[in-house]
Amino acid sequence: MRLFVGLDVSSFDMKVCILNGEGEKLNAFTVTNDLPGATLLKELLLDCIGDQEVDVLKIGLESTSVYSFHPSMFLHHDEDLKVFGAKVFVMNPKQIANFKKSYSDMNKTDEIDAFIIADYLRFGRNQMSVVKESQYVALQQLTRSRYQLIRMMTKEKQHFLQHLSYKCNTFSQEVDSSVFGNAMMELFLEKYSLEELAHLPLEELAAFLQEKGKNRFGDPKCVATSIQKAVRSSYRLDKVVEDSMDVILGTSIEVIRTFQKQIKEIDKAIKKLMAGLTHTLESIPGIGPVFAAGIIAEIGQIDRFDDEAKVAKYAGLYWRKHQSGRFTAEDTSLSRNGNHYLRYYLVEAANSVRKQVPDYRDYYVKKYSEVPKHQHKRALVLTARKLVRLVDALLRSHQLFTPERGVKI
Repeated sequence: MRLFVGLDVSSFDMKVCILNGEGEKLNAFTVTNDLPGATLLKELLLDCIGDQEVDVLKIGLESTSVYSFHPSMFLHHDEDLKVFGAKVFVMNPKQIANFKKSYSDMNKTDEIDAFIIADYLRFGRNQMSVVKESQYVALQQLTRSRYQLIRMMTKEKQHFLQHLSYKCNTFSQEVDSSVFGNAMMELFLEKYSLEELAHLPLEELAAFLQEKGKNRFGDPKCVATSIQKAVRSSYRLDKVVEDSMDVILGTSIEVIRTFQKQIKEIDKAIKKLMAGLTHTLESIPGIGPVFAAGIIAEIGQIDRFDDEAKVAKYAGLYWRKHQSGRFTAEDTSLSRNGNHYLRYYLVEAANSVRKQVPDYRDYYVKKYSEVPKHQHKRALVLTARKLVRLVDALLRSHQLFTPERGVKI
């Protein structure tokens, strides 16, 4: 007996459709999307099985953020369903939408969507199973939250730079030091007017920078000089406008520092979880516990993938072919599909690895010099694609990184 169960999940309920191997509908019903509803779903499914021998039992649902998480984990870990070899699959909604196009004149209803999901399973497409270990689930929530915090902090920094250009329009051009360093932040929090900064004794400004920068400036007097040069060459604002810019900059600094503090707390939690996981990714120079966690949390068990090409496609690190007749386009765009969290951590890891591993540095330089535009972005993504092969090999073999392995793969 072969059974295929499709679930269309919403925040309130789950539409269920059960098909046999011939595509006949054995049952269709609705349960609430909570623990009692999932328990009832399991009982009705077991009633459908009865005393029959089950060869295949697949349960599928679309990935719909938190709505699909709880039922998928409940069904996956249920001991009664494990007896029948139940496998739970969480699928990309785009795959289901494309599959549905093969059915003509079909309406859009939740009941029909549950049938489509069950039929998609019946046709034996390659589905991705849910993450099996609780550690991966916990790690994934942390790394995804960190990703969101990084994005919000980046946006806030852009907001800060925009208003800094109002207050001192040549600052970024003249000052060769990070605007977001502690010394610079403290300087902006002092709310000096441009006139006050311009007439501040150079030695006093240099001493301020050195103190707030914790003696990390090699030549604080040079930095102080560049700041005063920027101040003197910038446009002057009315006092009421300049005061408003000071308030905005001060508020923005506090927001940025809050994000930085939150990211540090998440990093601590990630490192603590990673200490309990056995893996070899951190043996790669440039990959620490955070980048390793972001990659492992999204991949889960590596045996979910047939090979490294499937991992790359899952991350969206592949390029669509554009061919018509004898024409094959040379300039093709990176796919917009895939797991953007995994893609982010792979690209960030690749950027770190290429600075420390000669093979990856040489590969990046080669790809950088091949094109006249988008050089860094293209070279970095291609380096990330190369890194996928190494990540896949290390996770499958449980071996430590060696330079020779990095060259051969």
